[in-house]
Amino acid sequence: MRIAKPLLLVTTPIGLAIGLYEGWRLAGGLVFIMGALMLVIAAAFGSVVWTIRKERREEEERKRAQASESPAPPPSAES
Repeated sequence: MRIAKPLLLVTTPIGLAIGLYEGWRLAGGLVFIMGALMLVIAAAFGSVVWTIRKERREEEERKRAQASESPAPPPSAES
């Protein structure tokens, strides 16, 4: 995974650019539809990432609020 992540982060945009270029050569104006589709997919992916981060932040704030409201119970003397 150490090598795969950076490799994917570099090759994916390059592959998309080459794909758009080849689409332009093959179908001309239809490449705009392909570009629009990629923008919609990127927006959906960004929306998912944003929602996950927002929910994680809210959960952490809720945990912090609960920790500050209720102090830890005293240790029991059961032995």
